[in-house]
Amino acid sequence: MQVRKNLPFLYRLRFALWGIAHGLRSEYSLRAQAGAFLAVLIALVVLRPPPVWWALVLLASSVVLAAELFNTALERLADHLHPEIHPEIRIVKDCAAAAVMICSLGALSVGIALVVEFWRRL
Repeated sequence: MQVRKNLPFLYRLRFALWGIAHGLRSEYSLRAQAGAFLAVLIALVVLRPPPVWWALVLLASSVVLAAELFNTALERLADHLHPEIHPEIRIVKDCAAAAVMICSLGALSVGIALVVEFWRRL
């Protein structure tokens, strides 16, 4: 068994990038969230808000993407360990999906606050 602990940073970075690539290939939800993130980046470039808004929007967006990746990892592990349909596994998956939804709603609220802020300035 190969131990993958305490490897140099570039090796660990490669594992993380592989995880992102796998998530993007295999999960429609992650692709949709990544597309929304790109749209948000374009909006930030166009609107040029103060740095605090960049920080809030990017933090909220990164939380959503991380939640999607955690959800993907948890679902894959659950399916691998217990491939049959099971009510307890369903609850685990539903809770993970709910966590993504809550993060997404939080990010949406940051986006709405940004729009309100810019609307008031017009």
